[in-house]
Amino acid sequence: MSKQRIEPNDASSALWVGDQPPGDFTIVYGEPIPDDLRAIAADLVPAGFRLLVVSSRDREELLRLMPGADFLLVATARVDEELLRAAPRLRLVQHQGVGYDNIDVDACRRSAIPVALTPEGTTIGVAEHTVLLILALFRHLITVDAAVRRGEWPVWSMRSRSVELAGKTVGLIGFGRIGREVARRARAFDTTIVYHDAVRAPAPVEAELGATSVSRDDLLRQADVVSLHAPLTAETRGMIGERELRLMPPHAVLINTARGALVDEPALVRALAEEWIAGAGLDVLVQEPPDAGNPLLTCPNVILTPHVAAGTRDAYRTKMHAVFANMQRVARGEAPLNQVS
Repeated sequence: MSKQRIEPNDASSALWVGDQPPGDFTIVYGEPIPDDLRAIAADLVPAGFRLLVVSSRDREELLRLMPGADFLLVATARVDEELLRAAPRLRLVQHQGVGYDNIDVDACRRSAIPVALTPEGTTIGVAEHTVLLILALFRHLITVDAAVRRGEWPVWSMRSRSVELAGKTVGLIGFGRIGREVARRARAFDTTIVYHDAVRAPAPVEAELGATSVSRDDLLRQADVVSLHAPLTAETRGMIGERELRLMPPHAVLINTARGALVDEPALVRALAEEWIAGAGLDVLVQEPPDAGNPLLTCPNVILTPHVAAGTRDAYRTKMHAVFANMQRVARGEAPLNQVS
């Protein structure tokens, strides 16, 4: 039966979602989501669970809800010691994605609360979005679209600047699930695939994807496209800075659908302004949303999207299936899947 009812809760401006029998387990969703996503989640909430969705990003609202939370579902909401202290019943912190830099894992460990990720539903969307950004940059999609809307018809002027993906070298920094799916799609465009990862892929994977492991510097020198698919850690923060950008060919483009802080943004702004590289496609920024004065907003050779690479309806349904299944495992006394160690 469809569970579309959304009711306000007397103690908070948060919303109960779906059929809400008394008792059982309460899931607090720490992200304000629109009605259409709440309806999807409502259809998928398992029997015996209740879903309470915050109405805003007000930290105090989330803190007020935590005493009744058995499970916490987050995407970007900060999870720290203060929040955990307010949640004596909490059994699991479930991130709906894979980048968990907003979660204090050490604090969760001290409180004996596992943290789990949701790789399901992330891979395909990010891989497709990566290819979208590459093609849009190579064919100057934003520029020609704007020109046509202004009444122009630049049928000749862009030809000397537009290039094809076929025959180019795509360099992937990070060759996990997403990097490999990007390689699979890029290879269909008749590209050469090189990658750099701290852990080399098994030989059968390299053979299947036609991918060659190289040093990071060699990748930067060789690639026409440098695409980032690494997690944000102390070691990877700012991994693409002035030195790395100067290693790239002047016709190359940088793609980042991972985490904004992997890139030194001031160095990137300078690289774009002085044409060390040809362009950048960014789904992530250091500060999200950016300040109005962020110079990347006015760079003509940049395409910006609002951290939506994994944000499709298909991905959301897949994620909610996986999220709720993991919570059911924990409710049965089992260990969650995809736990952060």
